[in-house]
Amino acid sequence: MVRSQKFPNLSIIIPTLNEANHLPLLFADLNDWPCDIDLKIVDGGSTDLTVSIARIQGVNVVNSLESNRGYQLRIGASKAKGEWLLFLHADSRLDHLWVKRLIKIMENKISKNFAWYFDFKIKKNNLKFRVLEVAVALRSYLLQRPYGDQGLLIHKDLYYRSGGFSSLKIMEDLDLITRITKTSKVRRIGVNLYTDAIKWSNCSIIKRAIKNASLRRRWRKGHDLDNLAKDGRPLVTPTPFDKKCKKGYLKQGDLDPRLSFDVISHLRKEPP
Repeated sequence: MVRSQKFPNLSIIIPTLNEANHLPLLFADLNDWPCDIDLKIVDGGSTDLTVSIARIQGVNVVNSLESNRGYQLRIGASKAKGEWLLFLHADSRLDHLWVKRLIKIMENKISKNFAWYFDFKIKKNNLKFRVLEVAVALRSYLLQRPYGDQGLLIHKDLYYRSGGFSSLKIMEDLDLITRITKTSKVRRIGVNLYTDAIKWSNCSIIKRAIKNASLRRRWRKGHDLDNLAKDGRPLVTPTPFDKKCKKGYLKQGDLDPRLSFDVISHLRKEPP
């Protein structure tokens, strides 16, 4: 994503592992940024078309030595050029107001003293998702505990003063937020960030919340991170898009219409 400004104020870091079905949509949202973006895709060893999609879009892909989100985020931040860092999950979708709001925050000198998070939203009509969104909003505001799927906007000074991301396979977001809130506060960006509904659709929200609480307790007690990461992995049913990516062929209709023609042409391969 090369534009007019050589050294942008904003760096965006996205850890990936087999995210070919999500990246085109997120790239389409990021294209709304009015100037150059220092975008870092830190890949943990994808076996689908994740890396190809990123490179065709001109994105800087960093190959991580570990499939470890905490490590990937840490490496991405270390290579970032911007004064501000925005950490996003690959399955996120940005609200159309994100550009205007982020610029306003970054132009305010006081903003660098805080970390900022998006409002968690699921773009699917279901009452249980509305309840979940309210619960997340209360947790984030009252307990000062937003999680990684809400994104994180933070000035480099505060990021490094807080120690940055640790190389954790799980709880890397909670670990950093806990350290940030010892000396600062987290504030709402005031814009929605939509996350993929599939990881919440295949399970009971109450059961998932209880499981997450159990994982947090075990993490605080120092339980083995490999076991925690294994236990915390969501059960997700592969989509038709996932299966096509794994087989190595796609059709034009499978991709977001806002994706560039070059990307679609390069990725479109007919099945044997």
